[in-house]
Amino acid sequence: MADSRADLARRMAGEVVLSDDPGTTLRKWRDDFGVSQTALAQQLDVSPSVVSDYESGRRQSPGIAVVRRIIEALLDIDEASGGEHIHRYTRVLSAGFEGDVVHDLREYPTPTSIEEFHDTVEATELVDGDRTTIAGHTVIDSIEAITRLSSEGFYRLYGQSTNRVLVFTNVTRGESPLVALRVVSPTPTAVVLHGLTSEELWDHATALAAVDGYSLAVTALELDEMLERLRISP
Repeated sequence: MADSRADLARRMAGEVVLSDDPGTTLRKWRDDFGVSQTALAQQLDVSPSVVSDYESGRRQSPGIAVVRRIIEALLDIDEASGGEHIHRYTRVLSAGFEGDVVHDLREYPTPTSIEEFHDTVEATELVDGDRTTIAGHTVIDSIEAITRLSSEGFYRLYGQSTNRVLVFTNVTRGESPLVALRVVSPTPTAVVLHGLTSEELWDHATALAAVDGYSLAVTALELDEMLERLRISP
């Protein structure tokens, strides 16, 4: 795990250092690792207010040494509990797909609200999810993904984090991608089914989303227009 951990640490540090808002990016990684401010503060042997101040920008932007300490603390916490997040992230760091399977895969430097994403792609939310922000998106041709990807390949659609929106194109009612998601754990934060209206949606779609806790939305925006909007925002 040592090499994988080092690769992930470099990726995390680079994203924080290059971010226009390092504190928010640090908070995004802490949230993605499922670590509370209190737990991180205990690992760093500082008060929770110190962590809060860095994340909110009340303290001067952290230097490289501070960023390194915080990232190493997050990785230590994860490794001590079995390394679930380290394994998950490193499996997908080198993810690569052909263009006819994945139209777009992007990580955000800071969390974005699901509502803002829906506004960008003119999506109508039908089910509220358990979370309100996302860290990235993947736009997927559902037929190509289901017929060509292994279970591991399907998992790699999550990019660096499952805290993201999976947008499925080339769907008729949405049944196939939503059923496929049931065999991939954990589930994404949100799903958008492209090319559908709520009236055309599979009857059981909203029930599945509610049970698994992810936001479900539909959009009829033209595919090229949607991809263009996602290239420049959020």
